[in-house]
Amino acid sequence: MRLESGLEIGGMAVPNRLYRAPLLECAGTGPDTADTLVEELEPTAASGTGLIFQGATIVRGEGGCVAPNMTRVDDRSFVHGLSPLPDAVNDHGARVMVQLEHGGLRSMETWHRAYREEHPDVQQLAVSRPPSALRAADGLGLLEYDVHVLATEEVYDLAADFGRSAAYAVEAGYDGIHIAGANMGIVQQFLSPYYNRRDDEFGGSLAARCRFPGLVAEEIRDRAGDVPLATKVPAETAAPAFAKPRLTFEDGVAIAERLAAAGYDALVPVECSTFWDMSLIKGAYPERAWADERFESGYEAAFGSRWRARLVDLATRLQSRLHEFEPAWNAEFCRAVRRRVDVPVLCEGGIRDRATIDRLLGEGDSRPGHGDGRTHESDRSESEPACDAVGIGRPFYAEPRLAARLLREDDAAVACQNCNNCVVPQATGAPGVCRTPSVLRERGRLEKAGAYDTADPDAADD
Repeated sequence: MRLESGLEIGGMAVPNRLYRAPLLECAGTGPDTADTLVEELEPTAASGTGLIFQGATIVRGEGGCVAPNMTRVDDRSFVHGLSPLPDAVNDHGARVMVQLEHGGLRSMETWHRAYREEHPDVQQLAVSRPPSALRAADGLGLLEYDVHVLATEEVYDLAADFGRSAAYAVEAGYDGIHIAGANMGIVQQFLSPYYNRRDDEFGGSLAARCRFPGLVAEEIRDRAGDVPLATKVPAETAAPAFAKPRLTFEDGVAIAERLAAAGYDALVPVECSTFWDMSLIKGAYPERAWADERFESGYEAAFGSRWRARLVDLATRLQSRLHEFEPAWNAEFCRAVRRRVDVPVLCEGGIRDRATIDRLLGEGDSRPGHGDGRTHESDRSESEPACDAVGIGRPFYAEPRLAARLLREDDAAVACQNCNNCVVPQATGAPGVCRTPSVLRERGRLEKAGAYDTADPDAADD
């Protein structure tokens, strides 16, 4: 497989195998949301990216956001108003799928002090009673929990909300739906034995814990039709030792098999933690972002005080040492899943140059024989693909037209330095943009050299 070759996901033709992984657009839910999304995502399509995943949107009108200024997609008329985005993306021959999410115990009502004070009656939706570590953090005042554990009939209602939002998106022209199945959102909380201690049909065995994302797929098919459907698949291999029981590597492969059988058309395997920590992004401590005076008051509002913000700063510094940057950190998991399923496997996480992309896609397009469990480097063929498409996330903050270079230059590498200065300010509601001067200078140099030029005249301006 070549990066430039086409791909089919659930009957949807994608012009190449490069996709923009879902990121926080922080576009809000207002009259300018569509314009904000077009401004951010159209240059990515115009530069040649085959598939764009719009970042997590929330399926309910209250609670569930994991960061400020997220977009809610519970209102039909509002979602229909987002149609300029799929229209703009499709005009460049690309496809766009919207990611649906609910944060559950990860939501802002847990960690964002100012939001909690403004919405004192909003409870966190919980799969089960929070684990002891989170209850301890609540007792120490580090987090705030006032949970509502979903009754069985309410689980069905939540799945229906995913289905309704998917139907609104399809009516608005989106090409497909992506379920946020990892990063400690509520879908992962259903899958994980660390969070899911239910004793009804949605808890207990791995098969029962997979029932919720299966039900979500059923609701989407019933309400939105035979739309292309993708999901992330978690393995909680980066969790701290005390977080038990948790999803093992082998559990993640088994979940992928079940979700493929449940009707998901593409899978995105990701190794993550049981917590929302630096394992999600990996890389350097974002020193510039924490030191930026423009965000100081926002950090204090989010975390409750200056000392609490400093505590989160310290935790981020420690986490960055535990989760150092690792190129293509999900490749092994993707390869193991790809051996066991018959749907496209998408790989993202730490992919930063064309050479790595070519290695991940391999040299052939035939599937290898089935394997068991975790594979090792010595057991692999160099030509065995790890995935069917390759996704890049944060580097698009720095280079919206990055695809033009990756598709044209065999030795292309991203300008991104994995410094994470783009991510931390999002706790204040700031947009995800590159804030590192050396990276921005490199982008300017590349622009002057014509590195982002394409044959499409519409790609000339953001």
